[in-house]
Amino acid sequence: MTQTATYPDLNGASVFITGGGSGIGADLTEGFLRQGAKVAFIGRSDASGFVEKVAQATGKKPLFIQGDITDVAALRAAIDTAAAAHGPITRLVNNAANDKRHTTEQVDEDFWDWSVAINLKAYFFACQHAISYMKSVGYGHIVNFSSVSYMMGNAGYPIYTAANAGITGMTRSLAREFGPDRIRVNALAPGWVLTQKQLDLWADPDSLAAHLERQCLKDYLKPKDIVNPTLFLSSDASRMMTGQAMVVDGGVVVTG
Repeated sequence: MTQTATYPDLNGASVFITGGGSGIGADLTEGFLRQGAKVAFIGRSDASGFVEKVAQATGKKPLFIQGDITDVAALRAAIDTAAAAHGPITRLVNNAANDKRHTTEQVDEDFWDWSVAINLKAYFFACQHAISYMKSVGYGHIVNFSSVSYMMGNAGYPIYTAANAGITGMTRSLAREFGPDRIRVNALAPGWVLTQKQLDLWADPDSLAAHLERQCLKDYLKPKDIVNPTLFLSSDASRMMTGQAMVVDGGVVVTG
């Protein structure tokens, strides 16, 4: 990874990332480590191989806590473990999500509950618990990953788009509620980032070409393109930004 900016306040910061061992999350973990941050992350799958690889690449070893973010007790325990190891959490990145394709007719209550638990409920409870640590030290920065999918009105995953719209709304409310505690809360809405999962499951040539046609910038988004915006929102460089939704999508949707 090539780092293009350095944020001194991230050096030594206690950072917690959901889903930090694969996809965009793995690049986020590496990006924070290269800033000198103390990084902990939770993930369902064994990430020990990634931990060793990124430790060799950066000279810093992240703390991996295996667990399911939909288990609120386990999520809270993971945040507590991270705080015990690295000090009170001052940066939270809610990155983990699942955009499993589905149609409205297919959805039953179990699928609804599963999708909302991953894509919205876990975000709320991670924020709730991390905020208690941030209040104890008098500041904190939260980045909640949303998506441009709901802004585009995409079909094919209505619960996922509903959850992402909810993340933006929740972000704005939390920013208002905890601004007096010097806790900033922002959303980051990526476009179609070509992680390995996307390439394996959904990024066929026709779909890729159609999406690229909609972008102003004619380059495919890669996980590394999301790292620097996240570092910016997590650092004092953005100290007067809160309650915002930053879009990084190559110019598909227009905000403002």
